[in-house]
Amino acid sequence: MEVVRSVAEMREIVAGWRKVGESVSLVPTMGALHDGHMSLVHAVSEKADRSIASIFVNPTQFSPSEDFAVYPRDEARDLSMLEAAGVDLVFTPEMTQMYREGHRTKVEVQELSQLLEGETRPHFFIGVATVVAKLLIQAMPDIAIFGEKDYQQLCVIRSMARDLDLPVEILGGATVRESDGLAMSSRNTYLTNAERTLAPRLHHEITSVATRVAKGDPIEIACKDAANELDSAGFNAVDYVAVRDAETLEPATGGRPMRVLAAAWLGKTRLIDNVAV
Repeated sequence: MEVVRSVAEMREIVAGWRKVGESVSLVPTMGALHDGHMSLVHAVSEKADRSIASIFVNPTQFSPSEDFAVYPRDEARDLSMLEAAGVDLVFTPEMTQMYREGHRTKVEVQELSQLLEGETRPHFFIGVATVVAKLLIQAMPDIAIFGEKDYQQLCVIRSMARDLDLPVEILGGATVRESDGLAMSSRNTYLTNAERTLAPRLHHEITSVATRVAKGDPIEIACKDAANELDSAGFNAVDYVAVRDAETLEPATGGRPMRVLAAAWLGKTRLIDNVAV
């Protein structure tokens, strides 16, 4: 496994692969890897001849009040996990490689980025779309994969790649969960023991919403009941529990696939999750 820190180094290696006709996959990450990330690595391992994973904690998707400075980082552990998984190349760029002095360009997927997460974190998806566009252009993979745990992010990236005619197939990887149902996340390490015990209630409640909506219960009532249950259970705040169109994330209408999405706070930790209806 090779580890490179500059775009030029990565492009040189990828060009060598391309020269002999090999296909390339990319798994973008912010490090602090867990089994959810590794499931994405394994999911694309048989879909391309060569694999790249990137590790970059992207500052532009954090607001000044968020956890950029303390976001978990353990590069040595991450590299060991990726090497064991058979990754060919890890791209761990310095900040100046991603955002050179005078960087002015931002990528925004309008409308889709303003919903749900965008209502409480208006900066977030501009940062995500910008850095992912850069990574896709820098590596030029045939395939890139993103976890369904961050479902709205996956929708934004798919829309961005389509609208910009980027020659890459965007895949979604199924959410990997702990044995009690909690979606794996690097930020789960922030939870206290008591909060960790309570955290699986989020998955329980959105699963209940999905079941009720599938049976024909009114969406608004099912979502309101779930939010009330989370509040009663001890969550500090519920940003949203919503049932949306699975592609556009607009309010759900009959005859199209739907998704239940939710975000709620436990102490200082914001949890998000989603399930299909």
